[in-house]
Amino acid sequence: MQDDLLVKIRESAGPNPAMELPPKIFKEMEGEFLEYIDGQSLTVRFPVKESYSNPFGFMQGGMIVAAIDNTLGPLSLLLLPPSITTYVNTKFIRPVKMAYEFIDVTGFAVERSPMRIDLRAEVKSPGGKLLATCTSSSAVMRRLRG
Repeated sequence: MQDDLLVKIRESAGPNPAMELPPKIFKEMEGEFLEYIDGQSLTVRFPVKESYSNPFGFMQGGMIVAAIDNTLGPLSLLLLPPSITTYVNTKFIRPVKMAYEFIDVTGFAVERSPMRIDLRAEVKSPGGKLLATCTSSSAVMRRLRG
């Protein structure tokens, strides 16, 4: 799944020597593609690392948003030409505990046009509890369009 989906993402992105896929941060966060439902959703698993903890012993919000971005980015590439995020809004519902081995982030396509895509994401614990939600919009980069 991992390698097949990565090939599909690279093909969707088109030839662009400036794009590194997967990006360094995806590799650093050890993202693992779990499921792609064509044109609808992408689920990625991220380990919860001690180095991601905030002063209260929970996963720092910025790292949760990074996991979301590392899910919505590949999903957007599978749905449209390369785009950049123009809006992101994250709601934290429950803390991500350091005791969790991982979090699963699922990104969903909400609406798309030739120049824009709206996405949403859900972050869940290993037991399936909803931890955070996100809405996002991205605009297709004109100079990278074919």
